[in-house]
Amino acid sequence: MLLRPRLNPQTILSVLVALAAGLAVAAPSAVPASAAKAEELAPLPGGGWLALEKRSLRLLDAGGTERDRLTLRAQQLDLRPVAGGVLAVLVESDTQRTLAVTVDTTAMTLAQRPLLEPPGYPVEAQCLWRDAQGLTHLFVVGKEGLAEQWLLRGDAPPLSQRQLALPPGVTRCQADDAAGWLYVAEPEMGLWAVRADAEGAPQRHAVALAQPWGRLEGGVATFALLPAGVAVLDGKGRGVHLIERRGATSWVQTQRLPANVRDDAEAMFATVAAGQARLTWRDDRGWTSRQVAWSRTAAAGLAAPLPVVVASAQTAPVSRAGDAADDPAIWVHPSDPARSRILGTNKREGLHVYDLSGRELQRLPIGRLNNVDLRQRVRIGGRERDLAVATHRDDFSLVVFEIDTDGQLTERGRVPTGLQGIYGVCVHAPRAGGLEVFVNDQDGRFLRVALDEQDGRITGRVLQRFAVATQPEGCVADDVAERLFLGEEDRGIWAMSIGPASGYGDRPPMQMVLPVGPVLHADVEGLALYRTASGTLLVASSQGNNSYLVLDAAPPYRVHGAFRIGIAAAEGIDGVSETDGLEVVSLPLGPAYPAGALVVQDGFKRLPSGPQNYKIIDWRQVARVLGIRP
Repeated sequence: MLLRPRLNPQTILSVLVALAAGLAVAAPSAVPASAAKAEELAPLPGGGWLALEKRSLRLLDAGGTERDRLTLRAQQLDLRPVAGGVLAVLVESDTQRTLAVTVDTTAMTLAQRPLLEPPGYPVEAQCLWRDAQGLTHLFVVGKEGLAEQWLLRGDAPPLSQRQLALPPGVTRCQADDAAGWLYVAEPEMGLWAVRADAEGAPQRHAVALAQPWGRLEGGVATFALLPAGVAVLDGKGRGVHLIERRGATSWVQTQRLPANVRDDAEAMFATVAAGQARLTWRDDRGWTSRQVAWSRTAAAGLAAPLPVVVASAQTAPVSRAGDAADDPAIWVHPSDPARSRILGTNKREGLHVYDLSGRELQRLPIGRLNNVDLRQRVRIGGRERDLAVATHRDDFSLVVFEIDTDGQLTERGRVPTGLQGIYGVCVHAPRAGGLEVFVNDQDGRFLRVALDEQDGRITGRVLQRFAVATQPEGCVADDVAERLFLGEEDRGIWAMSIGPASGYGDRPPMQMVLPVGPVLHADVEGLALYRTASGTLLVASSQGNNSYLVLDAAPPYRVHGAFRIGIAAAEGIDGVSETDGLEVVSLPLGPAYPAGALVVQDGFKRLPSGPQNYKIIDWRQVARVLGIRP
């Protein structure tokens, strides 16, 4: 069986430093004579080797003595440590199947099993990546640039995450676990770094290019990862280029070591200990090693990882591809909270309504709705009702829906706004009664509109006009404190008083709650409030680094921390990235969510890839990782 990694998220940085790029810190110092015929070699943590030869995979101890052997024809060997040993993968030459090999480093035994069926194209490269959650991923790369990413789950079947396009002719790949980069060699062009995380938009950066675009003579023959860097053997075999990763997305060549490598240089690996790196490669003369100084650590230039929570459920994907889902709202059932509903906008069609398991119950295809918010038990038109309000980007109106006691929505009217770039919305239930709507335009303008009903028709009256300097979107009203929080996407979160005593002037006093900076990363997107016995919390989507902040919703606005939403591997629910809108409730929502739930829009649906959707997170997870008391 395959052994599962057991990693505590709070110690993940130290684990990644130790395992970064698959380097074995305590590896043997030289290739044993018994491995001289190996076509690929991989040093094992604590000593020993995996030697892949033409017709076998051999397990050698630190002294070079063979301890076990599998008879097979394979290539593209890569490995990662797991509890009790090592997980290795390779591609069976004849069938193109991916095989998983469990290495028991105590008993010194090998066991193999099929992992993936042939992908339908010739496999040219294959490699593993260990992410910040401790989950293991597999990349399979074809000759024409076709590539797939899979999530490995121990004994459970792997899950397809995404297909991705890589440069054509890739011959080798390796993943830097700590930095999250997949390095791929395009022999005649150079070495590229591709973002390994399936969440978020794909990214590709040039690390080292062939002449005349870069310094590599003849492109790339092979390469090996170093902590916070990479060693590249050029295509002419005349030099080994040492390249440091500077920060998150920059690479700088620091050394070029002369080399005299013959043709057919392919395999290469590095071992690092005590400030020294041993580079070992194979050409038609066999294995050659060279020692160089290398004192960088895997974590160089990287921020400490944030704690991770996972979704308990996810909604069905929205009905349109592309950037479609945007903003959720939560309606709490008056008598059975487990039957509560999630409203989610679809910027390409209308509004979706889901139950707490994520099943779609209702769809209103009324046009391009952007944001939505709601209040329950508000008195409008002489009666109490539950109302939701959404912004309509086709006719620039506020669309008002009534929600019945079963959670069914019916459109009740539209209020023109005159905002040609209508965008975000939030509602406010004043202490005196009624319902007010704050709606904004992409140019920074806000309207404060009081809703009413006349002759069965919803109407609106503008109470206030004001503006911020740049584009806003998310906002949330604290009805109890009579305070509005609004997000200016590139600048930060503002607060302003909305009580009657504050007036309705066009230049209301605003206080900067939290500016964009090291904690809050632009764009500032969704905002929501969670109420506890000790006070109200503000939850914000920090879209620029795919995280979520929790802070006090009252001065001095103390920040409790930030977190990310990762992969729920057992449930097959992907992580979350590039969140636009979010909503949270503190009321119990049945036995699955006794402390309420957080619902977030997911900008990239994976496992497998598809239209966007919304993820549902048990609030108890957030409270636990941030140490928030009920």
